[in-house]
Amino acid sequence: MSMRKIYIIPNLVTSANLFSGFYSIILSMRGDFDKAAWLILIAAVFDALDGRIARMAKATSAFGVQYDSLSDLVSFGMAPALLLYSWGLEPLGRMGIITAFFYACCGALRLARFNMNTEVVSKAYFQGVASPIAAAAVATFAIFRYETGLPADDSSITLQAITICLSVILGGLMVSTIPFPSFKELNWRSRSSFGYLLIGLAAMTFIIIKPEITLFVLVAAYIVGSLIWVGYRFVTHRPIDMKMKEPVSQ
Repeated sequence: MSMRKIYIIPNLVTSANLFSGFYSIILSMRGDFDKAAWLILIAAVFDALDGRIARMAKATSAFGVQYDSLSDLVSFGMAPALLLYSWGLEPLGRMGIITAFFYACCGALRLARFNMNTEVVSKAYFQGVASPIAAAAVATFAIFRYETGLPADDSSITLQAITICLSVILGGLMVSTIPFPSFKELNWRSRSSFGYLLIGLAAMTFIIIKPEITLFVLVAAYIVGSLIWVGYRFVTHRPIDMKMKEPVSQ
């Protein structure tokens, strides 16, 4: 009985992820895009916590993995797709529906491929941009837009063009095979230079002072920086090995 009680904890966190994505969809339908975007980011926080909590409590299970994946489809596939559609794609009619569906479909495909390749692809990299990061890019841009007022008109052609680009580019990156650093195998306890600590403190300070702008800058920097890094490795003929390393026999 004690083991069953432990399993409740990570699944409750996953449920919080699912509820955040579900509520984001409702707010997008109501036209409250700023709050809908924040709820997607809250869902991403819960998604980052549930797996860690399950491992710490030794409560990982096949059920939890599947439940987490289905919750991610709602929070990072459907919620950002509907945000994009309600915010800037709806005036485009059928083209807007198809564009938003393209993003949602790519999110579903990305999650399905991730589930299949967990024992094949190295944990140091994501195969294609992770769906929570792509959803965060959509959400942080929406928040950034409402903070800065750019573009100024919600019905402008500029906004429609931006939402189309976000849907197509982020959807394409999710189903691509481009490696993106996951930082899962980074040793956070290792000693490093004082400069890294200063960078981390500076990032935290800017997030606290102006999260509406800083979060978008950080997500955009991660995606663009990863693409530049992969391009550099390709040009210099140093391909990235994404295969899972075989355990060393004793």
